[in-house]
Amino acid sequence: MSGTRGGRGRIVAMGIALALALLLLAAGEAKAAKYSVAQCGWHVGADADWADTTGGVKFRPDSYCATPADADPFDGAHLKSFTRDGQPTVSGTRFARWRWQAPPGTAITRVSGTWWHALHDGIEQRIGVETGGGFDVFADAATTDVTPRDFVAGFAGAAALEDRLLCARAESKSCSLEYGSWSALRALTITLEDDAPPAAALGGELMAGGWRRGAQGLQVAGSDVGGGVRFGETLLDGTRVALTEYPCAKAMIGGEWRGTTMRPCELNVGASQAIATTTFSDGPHSLAHCVADFAGNAACTPQHTILIDNNAPAHPRAPALAGSEGWHRINDFDLAWEDPDQGVASPIAGASWRIAGPAGFDTGAQFAAGRGLAQIQNLSVPHAGAYTLALWLRDEAGNENPASAISVPLRLDDVPPGVAFTADDGGSALPDAIRADLDDEHSGPAGGEVRYRRLGAASWTELPTKVVPGAAPGQAQLVAPLPDSLAPGTYVFRADAVDGAGNTASTTRRADGTEMALRKVTPGGEDRPALAAGKTRIFARLGWHRRHGETVTVPFGAAATLSGRLVDADGAGLAGRRLRVVSRPSRGALARTARAVVETGPHGGFRLALPAGPSRRIAVAFAGEERLAPARRAPLSLRVRGGVVFHAAPISLRTGQAVRLWGQVRTHGAPLPRRGKLVAIQYLETATGRWRPMLVTRSDHAGRFHARYRFRYLSGPARIRLRAVALSEERWPYAPGTSRRITVAVNG
Repeated sequence: MSGTRGGRGRIVAMGIALALALLLLAAGEAKAAKYSVAQCGWHVGADADWADTTGGVKFRPDSYCATPADADPFDGAHLKSFTRDGQPTVSGTRFARWRWQAPPGTAITRVSGTWWHALHDGIEQRIGVETGGGFDVFADAATTDVTPRDFVAGFAGAAALEDRLLCARAESKSCSLEYGSWSALRALTITLEDDAPPAAALGGELMAGGWRRGAQGLQVAGSDVGGGVRFGETLLDGTRVALTEYPCAKAMIGGEWRGTTMRPCELNVGASQAIATTTFSDGPHSLAHCVADFAGNAACTPQHTILIDNNAPAHPRAPALAGSEGWHRINDFDLAWEDPDQGVASPIAGASWRIAGPAGFDTGAQFAAGRGLAQIQNLSVPHAGAYTLALWLRDEAGNENPASAISVPLRLDDVPPGVAFTADDGGSALPDAIRADLDDEHSGPAGGEVRYRRLGAASWTELPTKVVPGAAPGQAQLVAPLPDSLAPGTYVFRADAVDGAGNTASTTRRADGTEMALRKVTPGGEDRPALAAGKTRIFARLGWHRRHGETVTVPFGAAATLSGRLVDADGAGLAGRRLRVVSRPSRGALARTARAVVETGPHGGFRLALPAGPSRRIAVAFAGEERLAPARRAPLSLRVRGGVVFHAAPISLRTGQAVRLWGQVRTHGAPLPRRGKLVAIQYLETATGRWRPMLVTRSDHAGRFHARYRFRYLSGPARIRLRAVALSEERWPYAPGTSRRITVAVNG
């Protein structure tokens, strides 16, 4: 036991000397950072390797360190080296050892623990550190002491710690193994110095430049050359906004974290963080990321300036529509405005807008890009009517708020007003005043004039005219008193009308299509009309709702009307005459030629309802009688649009998905072509307001059609308007007809 006591005395003396050196080192290196590693105890294993310089012939290891969590943390814990049974001797200087290696960039500066041993015939236990000068022993024993005893030692900096079971004799001698020897350790605390600071790095979405908003992705990283990176924190304006603790092999012992391996943490780490920018004001901010290693060394990236904006711009100021907000007769609208002051926030990047109007028309949200954009030009609407333009702003961070939109009316009236003289009462006396009815469903009648000229004269004479409001909105009447000074003869009249948008229209006809002409006779009645006696004329036109003319187009399944007047050479109506009406369907129709007879009314007028059916030509003829010549009206054209039912599903999908399109062509009074009916699927091109073809297909013999279309190239959200068109083709007795419109939302 004297050898053991001598070993313990050597430990104490060496510990005092090294402690003084450690204090001096600490004074000279005030910034030295250290961490401790716990080994073989406290329910912790050992980060050590075992070796035998005899090649595994003379020694063997044994270890039991990580006791169960509910057991005494040191009960039976040990790291041992044994001489092998059955071996006679071992050569001098040969040994077995447990070794703890300091990671690169670190050095061992202190060790404490517990040791005990059973030693015979020159076998010793030696504990030491590896330095530049070799193996420096700070504890050794040559005799048996099986009582676990504590030791502690400090160093200026060592690369490794070893516990050796050694034959402490010259190489030419040997130690007997007749009695087995062993050495043991446990409860080691190894303190390592780690002065090298880690390094931090930043990347990802938040670092991509430009203005950022909402939750932003950030890629953070750290690296170290010693004990490894323990955690990283992200700072925005000096305030922690994210913390990432990296996995480290550690345990809480005595109120402090100790490593359980010589390098507790990873050298190269990285993580993804989501930074909530919404808690920071709009404008520039400073961003940095800092990391700390297990020894407590810290390092930060340089400060990076990032731009944050989470608030949508205010509404546009001072909107001004070119040409005023009244009715326009040109389908071209230009809007200008002033952008609000953004202060330190991101600049205005453009404007979003949408136009809504009659019959559910809606362009959906559109975007016009441009920094400092303060106008949108060449806006248009599909047809006449009153629309509303909603306009709001978007900044460079992508913030926008449709609720801040301003509303600007877009009023288009490019349709001339309707004007027609009122029918006379059939009497022979001249009326007191000439009246013409006006109607305009959009901007409304605004004014007009009535003029007359004698038959054969070249110039028109203006009558004093006033506008009298009608019984319903959009209606009015021109009233012009007839001069008493008119000389006997035949006079024709013309009415000129203008609506609120400046559209004009003129007519010389009554509502039934007859010429507005009056004849003044002498009191004795000697005057005769200038036109030849016995001649007759037929005035006729087709009508559907407000549409009238020699050629009228109506929807599928709609009935039309034929109206007109039979007059003599003087323009006087011929009452009670029978007219023959012949209706010839277009080629390809199943219906046969239809004939009807209509009788003129008290003033020569007639009216005939035309039933629904395919397109056709309508001819009207008067056979004549004893003193009246026959008359024939050139055929009128009634065009009927084809009928088509159209469906699409789904109406909300993503780029790359396909929409299913199906429907049926309606075939009242017409057989389908042998190869099926041609159907085009069209989409509305927003920029031009034109319908463009998307695909063309054919129906089956029942008129049903099916197709699919895949949206491949849309990169953002879009609302696409679709319709089906039954195209015209040979022996198809219908004009091109369209289905209802369907809007499909595609998210890129």
